[in-house]
Amino acid sequence: MRILISTRKGAGHFGPLVPFAKALLRDNNEILVAAPRSAAPMIAAAGMDHHPIPDPPEEKRAEVFASTAGLSADDANARVVGDVFIRIDTRAAYPHLLGAVEDWRPDVVVYEESENAAALAAEAAGVPAVCVGITMSGLGRRFRPVIAPALDELRADFGLAPDPALERFADTPYFTLTPPSLEEPDAPGPEDAMRFREDVQSSRPLPAWWGDDSRPLVYLTFGSVAPTMDYFPGAYRDAIDALTLLPVRVLVTVGRDRDPRELGPLPTNVHAARWVPQADVMPHAAAMVCHGGFGTVRAGLAAGVPIAVLPMFADQPYNARRVAELGAGIEVDPGTDGLADAVRLLLTEPSYREAARRVAAETRRLPAVDTATAVLRQLAQAA
Repeated sequence: MRILISTRKGAGHFGPLVPFAKALLRDNNEILVAAPRSAAPMIAAAGMDHHPIPDPPEEKRAEVFASTAGLSADDANARVVGDVFIRIDTRAAYPHLLGAVEDWRPDVVVYEESENAAALAAEAAGVPAVCVGITMSGLGRRFRPVIAPALDELRADFGLAPDPALERFADTPYFTLTPPSLEEPDAPGPEDAMRFREDVQSSRPLPAWWGDDSRPLVYLTFGSVAPTMDYFPGAYRDAIDALTLLPVRVLVTVGRDRDPRELGPLPTNVHAARWVPQADVMPHAAAMVCHGGFGTVRAGLAAGVPIAVLPMFADQPYNARRVAELGAGIEVDPGTDGLADAVRLLLTEPSYREAARRVAAETRRLPAVDTATAVLRQLAQAA
């Protein structure tokens, strides 16, 4: 099979597609990743072929993001989804995605759920498609009143039939790496969602950064986007200073675009790095401190690691709330003094680790991601 995989830039968008792409490659299929030019290093690091499309117009996007200051999480996300993801990004990407589909002629298009241009291009070309979730699947329903009219504006311009109830999107098969318990109870997402577990490679021992120090390890990460924003280095330094009050070792990662030396002098129990494979860290971590990015949350709970979440933007407040509802972690307001107490509780109160391990056990019971290739083959043969 030939599979065109489409993603927006950003590890949080591409990351959930990677396990499916690797499963397809293991099954001797041909894949091509269509993504903005700025995503090239990320796609190359994954060892995949890249079909570059122009990056969306940054000036227009910046104007919308600036207009969200002071809005609630729901209102800010609604504006970004409607005006940035659809009216700006989808409009800019659609002709390039349609060209890629028509020129490369894939058997199936696989896209992450915020990459609407690929969904519309597959529809226009009559190619079967699969949507891959990148967060709790119910969040899409939360923003349907924004998504539907914005997409219909583009549908009219692109010569596609209107879809005011998003019926065509609802009919698209939906893959996700999210176990059922991580979904919002009042918005669980598609009933026919196909859930898979990621093929996690065996971990390697961590370097002896702390010598013979055997105190509990706390993993601190704010993902790949926050380091490029005003959160760096202040939020990192605040978290490090809070954690050094505890009898722990701390591993902090700052992303590939930052230099750990920008954090300034660090205590001897803290090691900072640009990037460390999470699969290598999780087996050793007693607790994790993060921003609530869904990929990070999912990876931590899949490993049975309790989490202190300091949500910053996008879907992070919803993810933080769900972690707390599950009893697998604690939501901490950014900029407050509650982080040290939260991590201390995660390390001393066993109920948090027990709840995280329940999510891990549930994840292990899901079908292996390699079984998704058979579903794609059936779609291709039925087309």
